[in-house]
Amino acid sequence: MSTLSDLLTAQGRLGETDIEWLHRVNGDGQLLADLASADIVIWGAGSDDSFQAVGHVRPSGSATLFYRDIVGEKVRPQWVRQVREAFTTGEIVDSSSPEWFEETPTRVKAVPIVRRDGSERRTIAVLTRHTNLSEVRAPSRQQLTFDECAEAIFSMIATGDFPDAEAPTGPRRGAPRAGDGLIRLDADGVVTFASPNGLSAFNRIGFVDELEGETLADVAREIMPPERDASADEASLPQLLTGRTSWRSDIKARGVTVALRIIPLRDHGVRIGAIVLCRDVSELRNQEQEILTKDATIREIHHRVKNNLQTVASLLRIQARRTTSDEARQALTEAMRRVASIAVVHDTLSEGLSQNVDFDEVFTRVLRLAAEVATTQNTVAHTHTTGSFGTLPSEYATPLALALTEVVTNAVEHGFAGQEGSVEIVADRGTQDLTVRVRDTGTGLPEGQVGRGLGTQIVRTLIEGELSGTISWSSISDPGTDFDGGTEVTIQFPLRSKKV
Repeated sequence: MSTLSDLLTAQGRLGETDIEWLHRVNGDGQLLADLASADIVIWGAGSDDSFQAVGHVRPSGSATLFYRDIVGEKVRPQWVRQVREAFTTGEIVDSSSPEWFEETPTRVKAVPIVRRDGSERRTIAVLTRHTNLSEVRAPSRQQLTFDECAEAIFSMIATGDFPDAEAPTGPRRGAPRAGDGLIRLDADGVVTFASPNGLSAFNRIGFVDELEGETLADVAREIMPPERDASADEASLPQLLTGRTSWRSDIKARGVTVALRIIPLRDHGVRIGAIVLCRDVSELRNQEQEILTKDATIREIHHRVKNNLQTVASLLRIQARRTTSDEARQALTEAMRRVASIAVVHDTLSEGLSQNVDFDEVFTRVLRLAAEVATTQNTVAHTHTTGSFGTLPSEYATPLALALTEVVTNAVEHGFAGQEGSVEIVADRGTQDLTVRVRDTGTGLPEGQVGRGLGTQIVRTLIEGELSGTISWSSISDPGTDFDGGTEVTIQFPLRSKKV
């Protein structure tokens, strides 16, 4: 299915700023549909003056007219006049009498979507409200209030006052909807209506009286404990609850958290009141806190593991320096390098929230270990990496980092043998697997045979056992290049078994 952006871009009439504005209108489509108890459709205008549905939201608490998705369809003939008139005049156009849609009586209202650009106002699309009249019954006070709020927002859309350009975007998890709880304020911030769910939400945080007739800002001051350290949002919440500013925040009291969204209502720029949407999100916030605590604990564990590994590496380095046996010194140095390469992965994991790591960053740090080997061997090693490893989970990153450390340092230590040389690492990541080729300008495989030392055994175990992959060594035959006669190591392993 084409997205709103795709459809509007294909029409070729609007720029990025206009499309972004329509995204914000469409983002509040559910609120409008629930308040109006009607389907909400956004129509984009094509260069040939035709109209195409680019967004559609169904109401949560009443029957929809459109059981099939109409996004991408052209406007129906019976709505063309209304939609075109709203687009050209910039005025709201209501149907003069009920009309039939697939044997259902309906009422259609066309609202121009206006965006302000400085002092200029332009109609960039049209929103239509489709009400199913077959379900109309004597409206309750709540439904009348909902409908009044919907009409106020439609009028603001037609004057470019909604959505609020300075309101926070990107709703927090658990953002309240109309059905979760709605409180209507007048221009002075006094509650004129509170839905049962809205009243219940405030009852849970400690306000036991009726909300209607109360100033909501004073209610918040009464509820919020004054002795605690409040965040900036919480400290300013009573002022926000006057309804003068569009905002999203939480109010916390008595172990209960209520999410709030404040929407000022204006009539041609003059503030006439506000809507406050509220929802009890205590359980959701507790889950979020548990996740944050868990993430912090995991990061701390990785940090401590990294510190311990670095301590072990330091001890091995000290022991290597003090030993008098060249063979023992080499073994200790290699062990130190292997431990350090694992510590690099845990260090990266300790810095982020995810258990995935940017392996390109990890490998850059791993290559520094190869540079240390070159220094101890009086060798000049030039390393060059092409391609990208991408993001890998820790269960891939640790064995791969250790294996590549062994391969690269082996090329520097044994392939160059005290001479200057180059090592090229090529990472080729596909959708199902990752292939890494490491080739050097060294002396090549001794007698064309792969070594059987500890390093080779470790690499085979890591690649074949830990990563379920393959590894191969071969001599390079590439006449005319520096790599001719060197060694190429090819590592390949699947990515399909884990989410990366």
